[in-house]
Amino acid sequence: MAFKPLHDRVLVRRVESEEKTSGGLIIPDTAKEKPQEGEIVAVGAGARDEDGDRIAPDVKAGDRILFGKWSGTEITLDGEELLIMKESDILGIMESGKAA
Repeated sequence: MAFKPLHDRVLVRRVESEEKTSGGLIIPDTAKEKPQEGEIVAVGAGARDEDGDRIAPDVKAGDRILFGKWSGTEITLDGEELLIMKESDILGIMESGKAA
């Protein structure tokens, strides 16, 4: 994919949600909400502060994130639906493999 976000923007691929509820009921496509979880595909170089110095982003490609319901702008690249959003729209990074 030949796309690099600018400044403090990130490119995100939505992670598909479960097809069933915890009780085993199958959720039809028409009743599903778009997932608010995704994987970072690409990251811009970062915003600039008042002095012109670059502020490095807190996320990197491959991070699994949570974002707001109405965050980002939907685009299609190479036939795949992706989101472009500002880093400030990201609510948090999901850390896997950690013991509870």
